[in-house]
Amino acid sequence: MKKTLHIFLIASVFLVVLCSCSKDKDNNVKFLKQLVETSADGTSTTTDFSYNGDEIKSIDGVKERSDFSYMDGLITKITILDKANQSTNTIEYSYLRGQLVSAKSSNNNIIKYTANSDSSIAYERFDINAGNQEVKIYHGTLYFEKNNIIKDQRTIDNAPSGVILTYTASFEYDAKSNPFYSIMGYEKLLDHNDIISANNSLISVATNSSSKNDQITSSANFYKSTFKYDEDGYPTERISEAVMPINGNSEYKKSEYFY
Repeated sequence: MKKTLHIFLIASVFLVVLCSCSKDKDNNVKFLKQLVETSADGTSTTTDFSYNGDEIKSIDGVKERSDFSYMDGLITKITILDKANQSTNTIEYSYLRGQLVSAKSSNNNIIKYTANSDSSIAYERFDINAGNQEVKIYHGTLYFEKNNIIKDQRTIDNAPSGVILTYTASFEYDAKSNPFYSIMGYEKLLDHNDIISANNSLISVATNSSSKNDQITSSANFYKSTFKYDEDGYPTERISEAVMPINGNSEYKKSEYFY
């Protein structure tokens, strides 16, 4: 009896410690409440985020506001209000066994997704014409590593005859927490690019290439970010720099994160 009681007490202590550790882990999850972005000329914009538990309710910025709808823990609709002209665009998301299969916009376009055996995801973007017919605009593949999008390869389908147009974006990450990854169902939104990744993008390169009569021309834009983090590994500040050699432009932006 004493031996049984001793084993029971040890098991009870173990469960208490396990629950305590799980609770501590949950407490370390943070949700972004406000994002302040400052451009090189000193102009600042503020974006506010509101939640219902771990579900995002709205993202309210200077130019637009996005409202989110959920079903069974998955984001099924985003309604985007353009504050300048008061127009709205609705994106409806469809899933199969928890995986995104389409994102359909009220602006008459749809992206369809198919999971590949190597964990990559193929996609096709269509415009919907006046006759309700789907016209393919481009197709591509998303590649993942450690819950991060590391490459997006795309071929343009509506290019001029005899011309092959391609687009490739590659991403490198830190090992810290991306605050958007904490949001329920947000990582499923494949149309949101690297912002759905588990970590924060440090360097990305976007390359556009054109091939005609065996002549290839290409251009690349470079994006680099440096971060400051809090004690829990969440970003508190981001300095973003972009270099676009094709037009000689460069961009600078400072982002401040508040939780």
